[in-house]
Amino acid sequence: MTEIVGYIFSILIGVSLGLIGGGGSILTLPVLVYLLGISPVLSTAYSLFIVGSTSLVGSFSYMKKGLVNYKAAVIFAIPSFVAVFLTRKYLVPSIPDHIMSFGTFDLTKNIAIMVFFAVIMLAASYSMIKDKKKEVETNEGLKFNFPLIALEGLVVGTLTGLVGAGGGFLIIPALVLLVKLPMKMAVGTSLLIIAAKSLVGFLGDVANQPIDWMFLTKFTAFSILGIFIGSYLTKYIPGEKLKKSFGWFVLAMAVYIIIKEIVL
Repeated sequence: MTEIVGYIFSILIGVSLGLIGGGGSILTLPVLVYLLGISPVLSTAYSLFIVGSTSLVGSFSYMKKGLVNYKAAVIFAIPSFVAVFLTRKYLVPSIPDHIMSFGTFDLTKNIAIMVFFAVIMLAASYSMIKDKKKEVETNEGLKFNFPLIALEGLVVGTLTGLVGAGGGFLIIPALVLLVKLPMKMAVGTSLLIIAAKSLVGFLGDVANQPIDWMFLTKFTAFSILGIFIGSYLTKYIPGEKLKKSFGWFVLAMAVYIIIKEIVL
């Protein structure tokens, strides 16, 4: 029964990516860990593949509409590729299973990953909930602050490698503020970046983790189905209103994870 519920949530992961261009990884890790009982370290690897594959499929529709800026994607993605691959290949395996103790509380690798992920969720929820100024949908005035874009790619790549999050809530603001992309193009470009760096990061796990390919393929297939549903629903549901509601849900999930891992 829990597996069926898990597959239902996998569809919702894709729906989220299709509707708002992000949020998929925020759902993926809690579903894999708490609902399906997969270890946090392995779940972050699965999340990279699921979100990467789903985002790749989702980016195709933006490519057809000319809403992907390939120059910005390359500038952002190259340092991100390096960071996410090295993080998954060397940093994550080097973290000890038992990190430290605080009295009767033992900080383990699994707890640290989940708490750090919850902090990322808090940042994501703030990004989704806050009101934003109306974006002007124009391609004029695009500029490329190469050092800042590359630095942002490095930071997002490291975060992706640690917790398996695609980082759309960090990538989209960076593309809007640093490159001056219109919002729709920022979402399309973000999906392509998330796809590429997540799948590159997953390659760093293939040799380190026991991958259940049958489960991973099925879960990803349902998620891809969800992104088609989400893309269709964008015709009828205001994306900004949905993003704010999803932000409150993410905030509640973050608080739940922190309480469960530290207090309970």
